[in-house]
Amino acid sequence: MKSKILWEAKQSQKNKSNLFRYENFLSSKYKFIPTQNYNKLHKWSVDNPKKFWNSIWDFSKVKGIKNNNYKKSNIFFKNKFLKNSKLNFAENLLSKNDDKKAITFISEVGYKKVRTWKELNNNVYKIVNFFNSIKIKEKDRIAAYLPNLIETVESFIATSAIGAIWSSCSPDFGANGVIERFSQINPKVLIICDRYFYNGKEINVIERLPLILKKIKSIKNVIIINYPGKSLLKLKKLKNIKYINWDFIMKINAKKIVFKKYDFEQELAILYSSGTTGKPKCICHRSGGVLLQHLKEHQLHNEINDNDNIFYFTTCGWMMWNWLVSSLASRASIVLFEGFPMYRRNDLLIKLADEEKITLFGVSAKYIDALNKSGILNKKKYKLKNLRTICSTGSPLSEDGFKFIYKKVKSDVHLASISGGTDIVSCFVLGNIYDPVISGEIQNRGLGMDVDILNDYGKSIKNKKGELVCKNAFPSTPLKFWNDKNNLKFKEAYFNKFKNIWHHGDYAEVKNSGGFIIYGRSDTTLNPGGVRLGTAEIYSEVEKFKEIKESIVIGQSWDNDIRIILFVIMNQKFKLNNKLINEIKTQIKKNASPRHVPSKILNVKDIPRTKNGKIVELALKNIIEGNEVKNKEALANPEVLNNFKNLKELKY
Repeated sequence: MKSKILWEAKQSQKNKSNLFRYENFLSSKYKFIPTQNYNKLHKWSVDNPKKFWNSIWDFSKVKGIKNNNYKKSNIFFKNKFLKNSKLNFAENLLSKNDDKKAITFISEVGYKKVRTWKELNNNVYKIVNFFNSIKIKEKDRIAAYLPNLIETVESFIATSAIGAIWSSCSPDFGANGVIERFSQINPKVLIICDRYFYNGKEINVIERLPLILKKIKSIKNVIIINYPGKSLLKLKKLKNIKYINWDFIMKINAKKIVFKKYDFEQELAILYSSGTTGKPKCICHRSGGVLLQHLKEHQLHNEINDNDNIFYFTTCGWMMWNWLVSSLASRASIVLFEGFPMYRRNDLLIKLADEEKITLFGVSAKYIDALNKSGILNKKKYKLKNLRTICSTGSPLSEDGFKFIYKKVKSDVHLASISGGTDIVSCFVLGNIYDPVISGEIQNRGLGMDVDILNDYGKSIKNKKGELVCKNAFPSTPLKFWNDKNNLKFKEAYFNKFKNIWHHGDYAEVKNSGGFIIYGRSDTTLNPGGVRLGTAEIYSEVEKFKEIKESIVIGQSWDNDIRIILFVIMNQKFKLNNKLINEIKTQIKKNASPRHVPSKILNVKDIPRTKNGKIVELALKNIIEGNEVKNKEALANPEVLNNFKNLKELKY
């Protein structure tokens, strides 16, 4: 079947692109011949790692002291790029200091705040001076329990400015989820917001503070931020803890700071695995590697430029928040949204993109599917004149999702589906302006990343499903897991399946074109009759039914085999009956395969999901088969699992 091209950049766009400018830069420095052929450029980037990562530093004009050393190691995670180079992450993010807007905050009810570059710089200076006054040192941990606020971004930049280590959780994590994460890293400071709002509901966060402080004894200073546009809620204070209102810090003299240059490997931030299969892993990332990787992805893969407006719908508990904030290093401004993305109107974020002149609009595949099903959008409603790129991540984007963007959102836009993870705080596969957008496919590998698909025997395969891996080292490889003696958990997480090759845990396929299709997580693939199937192939068919709001599929151990069970949440006014069940099965059989057809399709009111909105297949499988779900605190709605216990429909 011939692949359907949905969009291709005009030759004039390619000629003016950052990617072509980069090829010409390589031509002048490394005698690389520009061809506007992405596969050739990618091959050069993988074959010449020292030159490639050096060139990213030079091309993106990183502020720092560069050393060209590349320490090659036979152990994947011990390779060192730009060894002994020095930089300050914050200095690179504070890339301007004028009166133009740097950050815009918008709440679900439309409350708006704007921070100019000058104000951003001054506020970071104030926070740094405050941190110095309470004797925060290099490598101390600063923990943030905050919504997606301008103050959150300012705190992060100030933390990195003094070489301290940032770690954040969004307030939709309950107190126990926060304790489970932050207690592992012993932070000295906790920054907390008094409340947040979601879908019109006010949620008090400050009342959780006494329990958090009781359980995490290392916290000695608490900085309290009031939710934008609201007066501060009262709180119960504890002895031996210093409480500081944000307003107090903002009254400090904005004494300009000298940005100390830290080692390229300096710890930047600790992010957390979802924790759905055990205690959350504390993934420690390095500043230089993250900065280079983000500059590469922003400028070369997503064509981000000076004065662009970048938006990503994310919380501070997801890696895309870090990715969004780093856009500042490319001299772009960022737009933060806080709340429910469809509050009072399904097209709320599209309206925001239009009004704020967004150039890169980032959302989840689930959001695109929900927007598609709402039926509210047509291209005449919003002009979206400035919008050049739409990014989708979080889960595989279906072919219907691809088509919907071009049919109902904007026909001349670069739809860049991307995939990577918290583990590398960046992408393995993503878009580029040279390749066409093919329905259902992620365009290609990231530059400098030798991404491949291997079968169970470690053999490279094409046009077949297998394990997504990266065969070469890259600078945003995590520095370590916190409190992981001899890197035992770290090696088990990524290097257990294939020797000295990063095994990411995604079930995927690479096409002859270089395009990738992600079929879901490896640990949730289905194995009826011993044949491995991806869950995404089922979801992409189920999503086509207007009657169905959402679904989750698992493999149930049954009669010495695996049978496929599909749970669906129905949209209002629709019921699951035998006619619809047969229609779903017929469509899956026709467009996926007879093996993908579920043995049972059951109606449920809700399904388990993480705090970031990802559905949790493994937890559901465990509860159905009577196994322990190890970390319910990682779920946004753990109580839902009780609805799946001892279902009589699964007893026969």
